[in-house]
Amino acid sequence: MAFTLEDLPIRDDLRGQSPYGAPQKHVRVQLNVNENTHPVPAEVAEDIVESVRQALATVNRYPDREFTELRRSLTDYLNGGLDGAALLTPEQLWAANGSNEVLQQLLQAFGGPGRSVLGFPPTYSMHSILAAGTGTRWIPAERDAEFGISPATVTAAIAEHQPDIVFLCGPNNPTGTPLPLETIVAAYDATDGIVMVDEAYAEFMPDDAPSALTLLPGRERLVVSRTMSKAFAFAGARVGYLAAHPAVIDAVRLVRLPYHLSALTQAAAVAALRHAPAMLAMVDDIKQQRDRMVTELRAMGYRTYETWSNFVLFGGVADPHAAFEALLGQDVIVRDLGIPNHLRVSAGTAEETTAFLEAMRRVSAAQPPVRVEA
Repeated sequence: MAFTLEDLPIRDDLRGQSPYGAPQKHVRVQLNVNENTHPVPAEVAEDIVESVRQALATVNRYPDREFTELRRSLTDYLNGGLDGAALLTPEQLWAANGSNEVLQQLLQAFGGPGRSVLGFPPTYSMHSILAAGTGTRWIPAERDAEFGISPATVTAAIAEHQPDIVFLCGPNNPTGTPLPLETIVAAYDATDGIVMVDEAYAEFMPDDAPSALTLLPGRERLVVSRTMSKAFAFAGARVGYLAAHPAVIDAVRLVRLPYHLSALTQAAAVAALRHAPAMLAMVDDIKQQRDRMVTELRAMGYRTYETWSNFVLFGGVADPHAAFEALLGQDVIVRDLGIPNHLRVSAGTAEETTAFLEAMRRVSAAQPPVRVEA
């Protein structure tokens, strides 16, 4: 009999768990993992390559473990959208290898055995996986209609479960749902624990929509997580970060691995941030393609939801698995999340969006949309 994972002395709370894993298939149109499908502009890529080349000259030495220059660059970038009392300092910034590692460090510092984290599925699936990996009890709570979370809903869930940490996602993944600032404030006021707002898709929000970053002053237990994977087209570089009170940063230092951000990662990220306007120029195009998908999917008879992200969740799919396979057969991959009668598609380039919509019309002709409730 073959030796398997179950034959190992693995932790009991990890038995039966599955690792995170969106399908990795090499097809022409890949719209399943919310990547920015636009390439990094050539002139920006050249500067990044030169910065990495310079960093290689001293790669025999350990990198700056406090990534001082990167923290200054992230501060300047975030402060460009803030003013007055909300302005940040480098002491309030922390970065790691993707926002997943940032959240893992947060759970290592404030979660762990005997502690719990409250979340609101459907939400980013890594939240519960990271909780399991750190021995933190994951508590799922229900959302309102249309996948929203009102102040009353979040306070009631906190009162019922008394979590040590609250995870909120705004805009939410996988639904794209906006997260009202009032809900964040209500959550913060209802607990003595950490409140984390995952803003991985913040750059795709409406220009006049305020970020949770504006709530940081006077809220020492509030944490706002961001990433360079989406708007900055930097998914392969693995750079995520958070903003919080300096005391939170000190707590995260206690659990981070030594020199966790390589010199090459730091150099690449600093160079990319130097070109923030050019890197973000593609965001408007992505939002246009997102809105185009919403309009045309509705015209086909599917149900779409308000989305402030770079993807669209749509319902009314009679057989999501069959639709997924039918799209795959047309060289288009989307995401089947296991939500009954729903699929999620990332907004790509105009050409990718056209390919998806044409393929989806053929799917809907063979498999007409059905009525669904949120």
